[in-house]
Amino acid sequence: MRGAWRSGLAPLLAGSAVLMAACSSAPPAPAPVLAAPQPASRLTLEQANDVTVMAIGLVGTPYRYGGNTPASGFDCSGLIGYVYKQRADVVAPRTTGGLIDWGTSIPAPSLRTGDLVVFTQNGRANHAGIYVGEGRFVHAPSTGGTVRLDSLNSSYWAKQQVSYRRP
Repeated sequence: MRGAWRSGLAPLLAGSAVLMAACSSAPPAPAPVLAAPQPASRLTLEQANDVTVMAIGLVGTPYRYGGNTPASGFDCSGLIGYVYKQRADVVAPRTTGGLIDWGTSIPAPSLRTGDLVVFTQNGRANHAGIYVGEGRFVHAPSTGGTVRLDSLNSSYWAKQQVSYRRP
């Protein structure tokens, strides 16, 4: 009887071992999460980063209406045009009115360095800057000022209507 018990127990133990092994195996890998497609850009990521670094490097340059070089000073669209031409060999529109339709419109969560922030009032573009990350942008603000780095979340800029463009 002892042999019969062993012979009946062996398949039971073997079946239990298989079940236990199945319970302790790693769960199947989750399906990959696909990132939302990014809007197309005429800039590579490296060019976008170069644009950002150069824009930050121009902080402190004097503002001048119609200015488009570091020597002459910059207005907002002159700054954008200069930086994009120097770092990405891309010609940007010379006015904020042209920038509002340039490139591709993107939602705020898709912003990356090198994108544009274009401010509007009453449906017309009136100011623009280069997004440099962490909610900040570089721009040439006004007569008597200098190119500066500001936060989109500051009390002034957060109240403005803004659109985001990927060149």
